[in-house]
Amino acid sequence: MELKLVKLVIPEGANLILGQSHFIKTVEDLYEIMVGTVPGIKFGLAFCESSGDCLIRVEGNDPDLMAAATQNAQNLAAGHTFNILLKGAFPINVLNAVKMCPEVCRIFCATANQVEVIVAQTEQGRGILGVVDGLSPKGVEDDKGRTWRHEILRKLGYKK
Repeated sequence: MELKLVKLVIPEGANLILGQSHFIKTVEDLYEIMVGTVPGIKFGLAFCESSGDCLIRVEGNDPDLMAAATQNAQNLAAGHTFNILLKGAFPINVLNAVKMCPEVCRIFCATANQVEVIVAQTEQGRGILGVVDGLSPKGVEDDKGRTWRHEILRKLGYKK
């Protein structure tokens, strides 16, 4: 077994959802979830099929995000994984719906941060072992940080 580190592309202003599923139907179901959950959302998704033709299946409504999601899938090359790049919404707006998709087995991360994926390469293929999502902590929140957190969540409309 060989370990590899794959850096994912997240275009400026986009967010990423990285997950694993179990069936080719995932592509169409995730497309329907995205357009049905947030009107006006822009996204691209790519799914690595791990049996049959073993193709990267691509859907979305934004050509640039579709191209970037395809690039991520090609770089990962890990069976039955998918990545969704989205703009005009945040992962929190679609994440529960994505997790409820019957084919989705797990979500590795949902973020706008830099993402590095730890991949295992075997004779059979590749699999995701885990992700490095963003940077390491630089300290512990103080009163000023706590106040900022409370204010930003209310400003964004996530808390009252």
